Amino acid sequence: MVGGGLDWLAFFGHFLMLSLLSIGGAITTAPDMHRYLVQEQGWLTDPQFTSSVAIAQAAPGPNVLFVALLGWNVGMGAGGWAGAGAGLVLALAGILLPSTTLTYLAASWGHRNRELRAVRAFKQGMAPIVIALLVATGWILATSGGYRLSQWPLWAVTLATTLIVWRTRVHLLWLLGIGAVLGWFGLV
Repeated sequence: MVGGGLDWLAFFGHFLMLSLLSIGGAITTAPDMHRYLVQEQGWLTDPQFTSSVAIAQAAPGPNVLFVALLGWNVGMGAGGWAGAGAGLVLALAGILLPSTTLTYLAASWGHRNRELRAVRAFKQGMAPIVIALLVATGWILATSGGYRLSQWPLWAVTLATTLIVWRTRVHLLWLLGIGAVLGWFGLV
């Protein structure tokens, strides 16, 4: 459920800012998107947020599509179909424009100076940061239902899914389908 009074400029500005922090891809900014859209502004609920990310990640195409879906859902709650279109365009433009421009310029410069020690050190130093951001994103998605021990089946499915994705080449759509069936029957 979207709270009243959507400030489109602040919405766009937040995605512009997140774009410059999206080291490792837009998905690494999902924890802050959650904080801003769900906790701070109340424009999305936890289930809306996690569903948007899960659906977009399961769909073919670039994984940045989850940002478009988040914008769509925020805009739909604020202004119907027109708001949804505006939310989609503003969120996607906001997350893509700064990082795309910066990446192009930095990659061109880095390629020309790839033998410099500072450039190699920077690349190696960014790896742990990207991994930490991905783990934080996974944690946000896994704990969207709360931290209650009574939800142990959900924790078990999350753990099993993590291990299957890590150790096998089973396509994620199969796991999402199995999760949907378990949810359909009320097992998780």
